[in-house]
Amino acid sequence: MSAITIQQKGITDIPADAIVNAANSGLWAGGGVCGAIFRKAGMTELTVACNAIGHCDEGSAVITTGFACPCKYIIHAVGPQYLDGKHGEEEALYGAYNRSLELCRENDIHSVVFPLISAGIFGYPVVEAWTQAICACKNFINKNQDYDLDIIFAIPEDEKVIAGNEVLRKIVKEN
Repeated sequence: MSAITIQQKGITDIPADAIVNAANSGLWAGGGVCGAIFRKAGMTELTVACNAIGHCDEGSAVITTGFACPCKYIIHAVGPQYLDGKHGEEEALYGAYNRSLELCRENDIHSVVFPLISAGIFGYPVVEAWTQAICACKNFINKNQDYDLDIIFAIPEDEKVIAGNEVLRKIVKEN
């Protein structure tokens, strides 16, 4: 049975079939979550794989192998830079999660670990970012009841974990 949980850990510290990189559209190594994943996977190997793909549109995702990470795959999801919420940010953020989840199903992935995409240096407000994340996951589960997927959010910051659990309770209660 599919589930959504939030754990207060680093993204590379949770065993899963796949982890999701909060990527940029050029798929370059970055800071934060992206930098941690590139370092764990092997900077050279993951850079070569991402360069071969070349680009990922905002609101979408692509997949590579996990290289030295303990997971089989790394999904690179490109969330939006937050401007003011009036430039398609909600749709793009939802799309990044949705495409990541579709890639899970397409690649027979049954456990995936997400960061809170766009809520770091991309400036997305935390509660709004959680709302898009949880809604995308919940909708995917509802549409794919024949597919078991353990969806885990790895969030190291206390305040983001608290906000995420509040949004998760609210959305689960509404459905």
